Amino acid sequence: MTNKSELKRGLNLLDSTAIVIGSMIGSGIFIVSGDIARTVGSPGWLLIAWIISGIITMTAALSYGELAAMMPHAGGQYIYLREAYGKLPAFLYGWTLFTVIQSGTIAAVSIAFAKFTGVIFPLISSSNWIYKIGALGKYHLGLNTENLLAIFSIVFLTWINTRGLEGGKWIQNVFTLTKVIALLGLIIFGIAIGKNAEVINHNLQNFWTASWTHVMAGGVSVEPLKGLAILGALGAAMVGSLFSSIAWDTVTYTAGETINPKKNIPLSLALGTGTVILLYILINVVYLLVLPLDGTYGGNDIFSRGIQFASNDRVGTAVVEMIFGGSGAIIMALLIMISTFGCNNGIILSTARVYYAMAKDGLFFKKAEEVNEHSVPGYALLMQCIWSCLLCVSGTYSELLDYVIFAVLFFYVLTIIGLFILRRKRPDAERPYKAFGYPVIPALYILFALAISIDLLIYKPLYTWPGFVIVLLGIPVYYLWKNLGCNKDHKD
Repeated sequence: MTNKSELKRGLNLLDSTAIVIGSMIGSGIFIVSGDIARTVGSPGWLLIAWIISGIITMTAALSYGELAAMMPHAGGQYIYLREAYGKLPAFLYGWTLFTVIQSGTIAAVSIAFAKFTGVIFPLISSSNWIYKIGALGKYHLGLNTENLLAIFSIVFLTWINTRGLEGGKWIQNVFTLTKVIALLGLIIFGIAIGKNAEVINHNLQNFWTASWTHVMAGGVSVEPLKGLAILGALGAAMVGSLFSSIAWDTVTYTAGETINPKKNIPLSLALGTGTVILLYILINVVYLLVLPLDGTYGGNDIFSRGIQFASNDRVGTAVVEMIFGGSGAIIMALLIMISTFGCNNGIILSTARVYYAMAKDGLFFKKAEEVNEHSVPGYALLMQCIWSCLLCVSGTYSELLDYVIFAVLFFYVLTIIGLFILRRKRPDAERPYKAFGYPVIPALYILFALAISIDLLIYKPLYTWPGFVIVLLGIPVYYLWKNLGCNKDHKD
Protein backbone atom coordinates (compact mmCIF):
# COMPACT_ATOMS: atom_id res chain seq x y z
CA MET A 1 0.00 0.00 0.00
CA THR A 2 2.87 2.38 0.75
CA ASN A 3 6.34 2.98 -0.50
CA LYS A 4 9.22 4.96 0.90
CA SER A 5 9.45 7.46 -1.93
CA GLU A 6 9.88 11.10 -1.11
CA LEU A 7 7.27 13.81 -1.53
CA LYS A 8 6.87 15.08 -5.09
CA ARG A 9 7.10 18.77 -6.03
CA GLY A 10 3.85 20.00 -7.59
CA LEU A 11 2.94 23.34 -5.98
CA ASN A 12 3.68 26.51 -7.97
CA LEU A 13 3.53 30.13 -6.77
CA LEU A 14 -0.23 30.39 -7.37
CA ASP A 15 -0.87 27.18 -5.43
CA SER A 16 1.29 28.31 -2.51
CA THR A 17 -0.33 31.74 -2.38
CA ALA A 18 -3.77 30.08 -2.42
CA ILE A 19 -2.71 27.99 0.60
CA VAL A 20 -1.68 31.15 2.49
CA ILE A 21 -4.87 33.07 1.67
CA GLY A 22 -7.20 30.09 2.00
CA SER A 23 -5.77 28.96 5.34
CA MET A 24 -5.92 32.45 6.85
CA ILE A 25 -9.50 33.35 5.89
CA GLY A 26 -11.98 31.26 7.84
CA SER A 27 -14.98 32.56 9.77
CA GLY A 28 -13.17 34.85 12.23
CA ILE A 29 -13.31 38.00 10.11
CA PHE A 30 -17.13 37.81 10.14
CA ILE A 31 -17.35 37.41 13.93
CA VAL A 32 -14.46 38.73 16.04
CA SER A 33 -14.99 42.44 15.32
CA GLY A 34 -17.91 42.35 17.78
CA ASP A 35 -15.65 41.41 20.69
CA ILE A 36 -12.94 43.85 19.56
CA ALA A 37 -15.55 46.64 19.40
CA ARG A 38 -16.70 45.89 22.95
CA THR A 39 -13.11 45.91 24.23
CA VAL A 40 -11.91 49.18 22.64
CA GLY A 41 -15.25 50.94 22.23
CA SER A 42 -14.54 53.14 19.21
CA PRO A 43 -14.38 52.84 15.40
CA GLY A 44 -10.86 54.27 15.28
CA TRP A 45 -9.43 51.81 17.78
CA LEU A 46 -11.28 48.92 16.10
CA LEU A 47 -9.44 49.73 12.85
CA ILE A 48 -6.16 50.25 14.72
CA ALA A 49 -6.48 46.75 16.21
CA TRP A 50 -6.80 45.24 12.73
CA ILE A 51 -4.04 47.43 11.26
CA ILE A 52 -1.55 46.56 14.03
CA SER A 53 -2.44 42.87 13.74
CA GLY A 54 -1.84 43.16 10.00
CA ILE A 55 1.54 44.86 10.45
CA ILE A 56 2.62 42.24 12.99
CA THR A 57 1.49 39.41 10.72
CA MET A 58 3.20 40.85 7.65
CA THR A 59 6.42 41.45 9.58
CA ALA A 60 6.47 37.85 10.79
CA ALA A 61 5.71 36.47 7.33
CA LEU A 62 8.54 38.47 5.73
CA SER A 63 10.93 37.25 8.43
CA TYR A 64 9.87 33.63 7.87
CA GLY A 65 10.68 34.12 4.20
CA GLU A 66 14.42 33.97 4.96
CA LEU A 67 14.06 30.73 6.93
CA ALA A 68 11.85 29.20 4.24
CA ALA A 69 14.33 30.01 1.48
CA MET A 70 17.25 28.79 3.59
CA MET A 71 15.61 25.49 4.62
CA PRO A 72 13.07 24.53 1.94
CA HIS A 73 12.10 21.24 3.54
CA ALA A 74 8.78 19.60 4.47
CA GLY A 75 7.77 20.63 7.99
CA GLY A 76 8.55 24.35 7.73
CA GLN A 77 8.46 25.99 11.14
CA TYR A 78 9.21 22.69 12.89
CA ILE A 79 12.46 22.47 10.89
CA TYR A 80 13.41 26.09 11.69
CA LEU A 81 12.96 25.51 15.43
CA ARG A 82 14.90 22.24 15.30
CA GLU A 83 17.83 23.83 13.51
CA ALA A 84 17.91 26.86 15.82
CA TYR A 85 17.29 25.23 19.21
CA GLY A 86 17.36 21.44 18.89
CA LYS A 87 14.77 18.71 19.10
CA LEU A 88 12.93 19.51 22.33
CA PRO A 89 11.62 22.99 21.37
CA ALA A 90 10.78 21.66 17.89
CA PHE A 91 8.88 18.75 19.43
CA LEU A 92 6.96 21.08 21.74
CA TYR A 93 5.86 23.03 18.69
CA GLY A 94 4.76 19.88 16.87
CA TRP A 95 3.09 18.56 20.02
CA THR A 96 1.05 21.74 20.50
CA LEU A 97 0.27 21.84 16.79
CA PHE A 98 -1.14 18.31 16.84
CA THR A 99 -2.94 18.36 20.18
CA VAL A 100 -4.56 21.77 19.90
CA ILE A 101 -3.44 24.45 17.46
CA GLN A 102 -4.09 22.82 14.09
CA SER A 103 -6.29 19.86 15.04
CA GLY A 104 -8.42 22.18 17.17
CA THR A 105 -8.57 24.68 14.32
CA ILE A 106 -9.67 21.95 11.90
CA ALA A 107 -12.41 20.91 14.35
CA ALA A 108 -13.58 24.48 15.01
CA VAL A 109 -13.58 25.46 11.34
CA SER A 110 -15.49 22.31 10.38
CA ILE A 111 -18.09 23.04 13.08
CA ALA A 112 -18.42 26.59 11.71
CA PHE A 113 -18.96 25.07 8.25
CA ALA A 114 -21.68 22.79 9.63
CA LYS A 115 -23.29 25.52 11.74
CA PHE A 116 -23.75 27.82 8.75
CA THR A 117 -24.92 24.91 6.61
CA GLY A 118 -27.65 24.64 9.24
CA VAL A 119 -28.84 28.13 8.31
CA ILE A 120 -29.84 26.70 4.92
CA PHE A 121 -30.73 23.18 6.10
CA PRO A 122 -32.24 23.36 9.63
CA LEU A 123 -31.83 19.60 10.07
CA ILE A 124 -28.14 20.37 10.72
CA SER A 125 -28.17 21.52 14.34
CA SER A 126 -26.21 21.03 17.55
CA SER A 127 -29.50 20.31 19.32
CA ASN A 128 -30.48 17.54 16.91
CA TRP A 129 -28.81 14.62 18.69
CA ILE A 130 -28.14 11.27 17.08
CA TYR A 131 -26.47 9.80 20.16
CA LYS A 132 -25.79 11.70 23.38
CA ILE A 133 -23.15 10.25 25.68
CA GLY A 134 -23.76 12.74 28.45
CA ALA A 135 -22.53 16.02 29.90
CA LEU A 136 -19.18 16.85 31.44
CA GLY A 137 -19.75 20.19 33.11
CA LYS A 138 -20.91 22.55 30.37
CA TYR A 139 -19.67 20.24 27.61
CA HIS A 140 -22.09 17.86 25.92
CA LEU A 141 -20.45 14.73 24.59
CA GLY A 142 -21.97 12.81 21.73
CA LEU A 143 -22.96 12.94 18.10
CA ASN A 144 -25.45 15.42 16.67
CA THR A 145 -26.17 16.34 13.07
CA GLU A 146 -23.92 19.40 13.31
CA ASN A 147 -20.77 17.64 14.43
CA LEU A 148 -21.61 14.68 12.17
CA LEU A 149 -21.45 16.98 9.13
CA ALA A 150 -18.28 18.56 10.54
CA ILE A 151 -16.68 15.11 10.85
CA PHE A 152 -17.82 14.17 7.35
CA SER A 153 -16.20 17.32 5.92
CA ILE A 154 -12.89 16.51 7.67
CA VAL A 155 -12.97 12.89 6.48
CA PHE A 156 -13.85 13.94 2.92
CA LEU A 157 -11.07 16.55 2.69
CA THR A 158 -8.59 14.12 4.24
CA TRP A 159 -9.57 11.45 1.72
CA ILE A 160 -9.15 13.90 -1.19
CA ASN A 161 -5.69 14.83 0.08
CA THR A 162 -4.63 11.18 0.48
CA ARG A 163 -5.34 10.71 -3.24
CA GLY A 164 -2.50 13.00 -4.21
CA LEU A 165 -1.43 16.62 -4.27
CA GLU A 166 -3.42 17.52 -7.40
CA GLY A 167 -6.86 17.06 -5.83
CA GLY A 168 -5.99 19.00 -2.69
CA LYS A 169 -4.45 21.93 -4.53
CA TRP A 170 -7.37 22.04 -7.02
CA ILE A 171 -9.86 22.39 -4.15
CA GLN A 172 -7.62 25.00 -2.54
CA ASN A 173 -7.30 27.13 -5.65
CA VAL A 174 -11.01 27.01 -6.54
CA PHE A 175 -12.29 27.77 -3.03
CA THR A 176 -9.67 30.46 -2.37
CA LEU A 177 -10.51 32.25 -5.61
CA THR A 178 -14.24 31.97 -4.85
CA LYS A 179 -13.92 33.39 -1.34
CA VAL A 180 -11.67 36.27 -2.46
CA ILE A 181 -14.18 37.21 -5.18
CA ALA A 182 -17.03 36.97 -2.65
CA LEU A 183 -15.19 39.17 -0.14
CA LEU A 184 -14.41 41.73 -2.82
CA GLY A 185 -18.11 41.65 -3.76
CA LEU A 186 -19.06 42.31 -0.13
CA ILE A 187 -16.64 45.24 0.02
CA ILE A 188 -17.87 46.74 -3.28
CA PHE A 189 -21.58 46.31 -2.45
CA GLY A 190 -21.01 47.63 1.08
CA ILE A 191 -19.34 50.78 -0.19
CA ALA A 192 -21.65 51.28 -3.20
CA ILE A 193 -25.10 50.53 -1.80
CA GLY A 194 -24.78 49.57 1.87
CA LYS A 195 -23.30 52.71 3.39
CA ASN A 196 -25.59 54.79 5.57
CA ALA A 197 -24.87 58.51 5.97
CA GLU A 198 -26.39 58.71 9.48
CA VAL A 199 -24.42 55.69 10.66
CA ILE A 200 -21.20 57.12 9.22
CA ASN A 201 -21.82 60.44 10.96
CA HIS A 202 -22.56 58.66 14.26
CA ASN A 203 -19.35 56.60 14.05
CA LEU A 204 -17.26 59.64 13.14
CA GLN A 205 -18.56 61.57 16.16
CA ASN A 206 -17.26 58.84 18.46
CA PHE A 207 -14.29 57.80 16.35
CA TRP A 208 -11.63 57.89 19.13
CA THR A 209 -13.82 57.68 22.26
CA ALA A 210 -12.39 54.50 23.78
CA SER A 211 -14.25 52.39 26.34
CA TRP A 212 -14.43 48.79 27.49
CA THR A 213 -17.92 47.32 27.56
CA HIS A 214 -18.21 44.46 30.05
CA VAL A 215 -21.11 42.05 29.52
CA MET A 216 -22.54 40.73 32.79
CA ALA A 217 -25.55 38.66 33.82
CA GLY A 218 -27.50 41.77 34.78
CA GLY A 219 -26.58 43.80 31.71
CA VAL A 220 -23.50 45.73 30.62
CA SER A 221 -21.14 48.22 32.19
CA VAL A 222 -19.08 50.67 30.17
CA GLU A 223 -15.62 51.64 31.45
CA PRO A 224 -14.13 54.78 29.82
CA LEU A 225 -10.51 54.34 28.74
CA LYS A 226 -7.71 56.88 28.69
CA GLY A 227 -3.93 56.85 28.36
CA LEU A 228 -2.18 53.54 29.02
CA ALA A 229 -5.51 51.86 29.73
CA ILE A 230 -6.31 52.20 26.01
CA LEU A 231 -3.12 50.34 25.10
CA GLY A 232 -3.96 47.59 27.59
CA ALA A 233 -7.44 47.19 26.14
CA LEU A 234 -6.03 47.29 22.61
CA GLY A 235 -3.68 44.40 23.36
CA ALA A 236 -6.51 42.37 24.88
CA ALA A 237 -8.78 43.17 21.92
CA MET A 238 -6.24 41.85 19.45
CA VAL A 239 -6.81 38.23 20.51
CA GLY A 240 -9.52 38.05 17.85
CA SER A 241 -7.75 39.92 15.06
CA LEU A 242 -4.49 38.04 15.61
CA PHE A 243 -6.21 34.67 15.69
CA SER A 244 -8.06 35.54 12.48
CA SER A 245 -4.68 36.34 10.93
CA ILE A 246 -2.74 33.18 11.80
CA ALA A 247 -2.18 30.04 9.68
CA TRP A 248 -0.19 31.94 7.02
CA ASP A 249 2.82 29.85 8.07
CA THR A 250 1.13 26.60 6.99
CA VAL A 251 2.56 27.09 3.50
CA THR A 252 6.07 26.56 4.93
CA TYR A 253 5.06 23.00 5.86
CA THR A 254 4.70 22.18 2.16
CA ALA A 255 8.17 23.34 1.09
CA GLY A 256 9.10 19.75 0.23
CA GLU A 257 6.38 19.76 -2.44
CA THR A 258 6.85 23.30 -3.74
CA ILE A 259 8.46 24.00 -7.10
CA ASN A 260 11.43 26.35 -6.65
CA PRO A 261 10.65 26.76 -2.91
CA LYS A 262 13.55 29.14 -2.27
CA LYS A 263 11.72 31.71 -4.37
CA ASN A 264 8.06 30.72 -4.24
CA ILE A 265 7.61 30.21 -0.48
CA PRO A 266 8.85 33.73 0.49
CA LEU A 267 6.86 35.27 -2.38
CA SER A 268 3.67 33.41 -1.45
CA LEU A 269 4.04 34.52 2.19
CA ALA A 270 4.32 38.17 1.13
CA LEU A 271 1.54 38.06 -1.50
CA GLY A 272 -0.84 35.96 0.57
CA THR A 273 -0.58 37.81 3.89
CA GLY A 274 -0.65 41.19 2.16
CA THR A 275 -3.85 40.29 0.31
CA VAL A 276 -5.61 39.01 3.42
CA ILE A 277 -4.60 41.98 5.59
CA LEU A 278 -5.92 44.42 2.98
CA LEU A 279 -9.21 42.49 2.70
CA TYR A 280 -9.62 42.40 6.50
CA ILE A 281 -9.12 46.14 6.91
CA LEU A 282 -11.50 46.97 4.02
CA ILE A 283 -14.19 44.62 5.39
CA ASN A 284 -14.02 46.38 8.77
CA VAL A 285 -14.35 49.73 6.99
CA VAL A 286 -17.51 48.36 5.37
CA TYR A 287 -18.80 47.26 8.79
CA LEU A 288 -18.42 50.86 10.00
CA LEU A 289 -20.10 52.28 6.89
CA VAL A 290 -23.15 50.08 7.39
CA LEU A 291 -23.53 49.59 11.17
CA PRO A 292 -22.97 51.84 14.19
CA LEU A 293 -20.24 50.54 16.46
CA ASP A 294 -22.34 50.79 19.61
CA GLY A 295 -25.98 50.09 20.35
CA THR A 296 -27.16 53.65 20.90
CA TYR A 297 -28.19 54.58 17.37
CA GLY A 298 -31.52 54.30 15.59
CA GLY A 299 -34.64 52.25 16.02
CA ASN A 300 -33.89 49.51 13.51
CA ASP A 301 -33.43 46.18 15.31
CA ILE A 302 -30.07 45.53 13.66
CA PHE A 303 -28.95 49.13 14.15
CA SER A 304 -29.93 49.05 17.82
CA ARG A 305 -27.47 46.21 18.46
CA GLY A 306 -24.67 47.68 16.38
CA ILE A 307 -21.33 45.96 15.86
CA GLN A 308 -20.84 45.47 19.60
CA PHE A 309 -24.00 43.45 20.06
CA ALA A 310 -24.72 41.85 16.70
CA SER A 311 -26.65 38.63 17.31
CA ASN A 312 -24.15 35.91 18.35
CA ASP A 313 -21.38 38.32 17.30
CA ARG A 314 -22.27 37.66 13.64
CA VAL A 315 -21.27 41.13 12.48
CA GLY A 316 -20.83 39.99 8.88
CA THR A 317 -24.34 38.56 8.78
CA ALA A 318 -25.84 41.77 10.21
CA VAL A 319 -24.05 43.83 7.55
CA VAL A 320 -25.12 41.56 4.68
CA GLU A 321 -28.71 41.66 5.95
CA MET A 322 -28.59 45.46 5.86
CA ILE A 323 -27.32 45.36 2.26
CA PHE A 324 -29.42 42.51 0.83
CA GLY A 325 -32.39 42.33 3.17
CA GLY A 326 -33.95 39.01 4.15
CA SER A 327 -31.73 36.97 1.88
CA GLY A 328 -28.63 38.29 3.66
CA ALA A 329 -28.45 35.42 6.14
CA ILE A 330 -28.44 32.87 3.32
CA ILE A 331 -25.80 34.81 1.37
CA MET A 332 -23.54 35.05 4.42
CA ALA A 333 -24.08 31.37 5.25
CA LEU A 334 -22.95 30.41 1.73
CA LEU A 335 -19.93 32.73 1.99
CA ILE A 336 -18.85 31.24 5.31
CA MET A 337 -19.42 27.70 4.05
CA ILE A 338 -17.10 28.41 1.10
CA SER A 339 -14.59 30.19 3.33
CA THR A 340 -14.42 27.51 6.04
CA PHE A 341 -14.33 24.58 3.60
CA GLY A 342 -11.38 26.08 1.71
CA CYS A 343 -9.68 27.10 4.95
CA ASN A 344 -9.81 23.55 6.31
CA ASN A 345 -8.51 22.05 3.09
CA GLY A 346 -5.42 24.26 3.27
CA ILE A 347 -4.76 23.36 6.90
CA ILE A 348 -5.37 19.62 6.37
CA LEU A 349 -3.16 19.53 3.26
CA SER A 350 -0.28 21.44 4.85
CA THR A 351 -0.12 20.42 8.49
CA ALA A 352 0.24 16.68 7.93
CA ARG A 353 3.69 17.48 6.48
CA VAL A 354 4.84 18.59 9.95
CA TYR A 355 4.02 15.18 11.44
CA TYR A 356 5.76 13.58 8.46
CA ALA A 357 8.91 15.60 9.27
CA MET A 358 8.64 14.82 13.00
CA ALA A 359 8.32 11.10 12.27
CA LYS A 360 11.45 11.21 10.12
CA ASP A 361 13.23 12.60 13.21
CA GLY A 362 11.76 9.86 15.40
CA LEU A 363 9.52 12.34 17.23
CA PHE A 364 6.14 11.10 16.02
CA PHE A 365 4.54 7.77 15.19
CA LYS A 366 6.81 5.94 12.74
CA LYS A 367 3.97 5.31 10.26
CA ALA A 368 3.59 9.06 9.75
CA GLU A 369 6.85 9.20 7.77
CA GLU A 370 5.52 6.82 5.12
CA VAL A 371 4.53 8.27 1.77
CA ASN A 372 1.73 6.40 -0.02
CA GLU A 373 1.41 5.44 -3.66
CA HIS A 374 0.11 8.95 -4.42
CA SER A 375 3.31 10.54 -3.01
CA VAL A 376 1.61 12.09 0.03
CA PRO A 377 1.98 11.24 3.77
CA GLY A 378 -1.20 9.19 4.02
CA TYR A 379 -0.79 7.95 7.59
CA ALA A 380 0.02 11.44 8.88
CA LEU A 381 -3.16 12.71 7.22
CA LEU A 382 -5.14 9.85 8.79
CA MET A 383 -3.81 10.49 12.32
CA GLN A 384 -4.60 14.19 12.01
CA CYS A 385 -8.10 13.32 10.78
CA ILE A 386 -8.86 10.98 13.68
CA TRP A 387 -7.79 13.43 16.39
CA SER A 388 -9.62 16.36 14.78
CA CYS A 389 -12.81 14.29 14.53
CA LEU A 390 -12.56 13.33 18.21
CA LEU A 391 -12.25 17.02 19.11
CA CYS A 392 -15.44 17.67 17.12
CA VAL A 393 -17.32 15.20 19.32
CA SER A 394 -15.71 16.42 22.56
CA GLY A 395 -17.34 19.85 22.45
CA THR A 396 -14.17 21.47 23.87
CA TYR A 397 -12.37 22.54 20.69
CA SER A 398 -13.46 26.20 20.70
CA GLU A 399 -12.23 26.72 24.27
CA LEU A 400 -8.95 25.01 23.41
CA LEU A 401 -8.51 27.40 20.50
CA ASP A 402 -9.06 30.38 22.79
CA TYR A 403 -6.32 29.06 25.05
CA VAL A 404 -3.62 28.68 22.40
CA ILE A 405 -3.29 32.22 21.03
CA PHE A 406 -0.54 32.78 23.59
CA ALA A 407 1.21 29.56 22.49
CA VAL A 408 0.93 30.59 18.83
CA LEU A 409 2.57 33.97 19.56
CA PHE A 410 5.18 32.25 21.71
CA PHE A 411 6.30 29.98 18.88
CA TYR A 412 6.22 32.83 16.36
CA VAL A 413 8.55 34.83 18.64
CA LEU A 414 10.77 31.81 19.25
CA THR A 415 11.06 31.19 15.51
CA ILE A 416 12.03 34.77 14.69
CA ILE A 417 14.56 34.82 17.52
CA GLY A 418 15.83 31.67 15.80
CA LEU A 419 16.44 33.80 12.72
CA PHE A 420 19.04 35.77 14.72
CA ILE A 421 20.51 32.58 16.18
CA LEU A 422 20.91 30.96 12.75
CA ARG A 423 22.57 34.10 11.36
CA ARG A 424 25.29 33.48 13.98
CA LYS A 425 25.33 29.68 13.96
CA ARG A 426 25.30 29.31 10.18
CA PRO A 427 26.63 32.56 8.72
CA ASP A 428 27.72 30.90 5.48
CA ALA A 429 24.43 29.14 4.75
CA GLU A 430 22.79 29.98 1.43
CA ARG A 431 20.11 32.65 1.90
CA PRO A 432 18.39 33.31 -1.46
CA TYR A 433 16.06 35.73 0.34
CA LYS A 434 16.98 37.77 3.41
CA ALA A 435 14.48 39.00 5.97
CA PHE A 436 13.14 42.45 5.09
CA GLY A 437 14.63 45.17 7.30
CA TYR A 438 16.87 42.79 9.26
CA PRO A 439 17.69 43.20 12.11
CA VAL A 440 15.34 46.10 12.92
CA ILE A 441 12.03 44.79 11.53
CA PRO A 442 12.31 41.24 12.98
CA ALA A 443 13.41 42.75 16.32
CA LEU A 444 10.40 45.07 16.34
CA TYR A 445 8.14 42.07 15.72
CA ILE A 446 9.66 40.29 18.71
CA LEU A 447 9.11 43.35 20.92
CA PHE A 448 5.51 43.88 19.71
CA ALA A 449 4.59 40.22 20.10
CA LEU A 450 6.16 40.00 23.57
CA ALA A 451 4.33 43.18 24.63
CA ILE A 452 1.01 41.73 23.45
CA SER A 453 1.78 38.41 25.19
CA ILE A 454 2.48 40.19 28.49
CA ASP A 455 -0.67 42.26 27.99
CA LEU A 456 -2.70 39.07 27.49
CA LEU A 457 -1.20 37.54 30.65
CA ILE A 458 -2.50 40.55 32.58
CA TYR A 459 -5.84 41.28 30.91
CA LYS A 460 -6.94 37.86 29.61
CA PRO A 461 -5.24 35.20 31.76
CA LEU A 462 -7.79 32.57 30.70
CA TYR A 463 -6.43 32.91 27.16
CA THR A 464 -2.80 32.53 28.18
CA TRP A 465 -1.87 30.29 31.12
CA PRO A 466 -3.78 27.21 29.84
CA GLY A 467 -1.98 27.52 26.49
CA PHE A 468 1.36 27.70 28.26
CA VAL A 469 0.44 24.60 30.32
CA ILE A 470 -0.45 22.70 27.12
CA VAL A 471 3.02 23.48 25.73
CA LEU A 472 4.74 22.39 28.98
CA LEU A 473 2.82 19.11 29.04
CA GLY A 474 4.80 18.17 25.95
CA ILE A 475 8.07 18.04 27.95
CA PRO A 476 7.32 14.75 29.79
CA VAL A 477 5.88 13.35 26.56
CA TYR A 478 9.16 14.11 24.78
CA TYR A 479 11.28 12.37 27.42
CA LEU A 480 8.87 9.45 27.57
CA TRP A 481 9.30 9.10 23.81
CA LYS A 482 13.08 9.11 24.21
CA ASN A 483 13.05 6.59 27.06
CA LEU A 484 10.89 4.23 25.03
CA GLY A 485 13.65 4.23 22.42
CA CYS A 486 11.47 5.83 19.73
CA ASN A 487 13.80 8.76 19.08
CA LYS A 488 16.16 8.21 16.16
CA ASP A 489 19.37 10.16 15.80
CA HIS A 490 19.04 13.06 13.41
CA LYS A 491 21.98 14.47 11.57
CA ASP A 492 21.78 18.26 11.48
